[in-house]
Amino acid sequence: MTPASQEGEPVRDQTAERAPADAKGAGGKSKPFFILYLDGPEYVEELHRLTFWVDNLLIPVYGAEATSSTPWCPRWREHPEAIAYLHGLWLAWQDKTGKDAAPSNPADWHQVYLWPTMDALRNPNGPFSGCKAGSHRPKERPYIERDNFMD
Repeated sequence: MTPASQEGEPVRDQTAERAPADAKGAGGKSKPFFILYLDGPEYVEELHRLTFWVDNLLIPVYGAEATSSTPWCPRWREHPEAIAYLHGLWLAWQDKTGKDAAPSNPADWHQVYLWPTMDALRNPNGPFSGCKAGSHRPKERPYIERDNFMD
């Protein structure tokens, strides 16, 4: 099954090897990087790529119906915790399903990465806990008191 866009066209793989120029390791091979370390245009571009993958592959294939016990937020990009989880899942997807992946790697991705991540995201106490089908509610974060020694 090839995931399709809303227009019915097959989803092009836009997850090809990519990393900032300074993320090259020994031998010039790209090292994985994490979205929370990016900012500015690099962050925006990476979030755009992640959004394409989530909206055109992850949710159409693996996104079961949202309920109060398995919430999903249509504005997931406004939840930093969800962005972190989903970016890690997407990096694992690229590693486990790319052209150099072993034949058993997709099964590993499902068991080791997909289901634990989706369970954490869609937990009733997870990042989307206040969101309902078709609506978004920002989560309030705990107040952090700053000590004087930080000054």
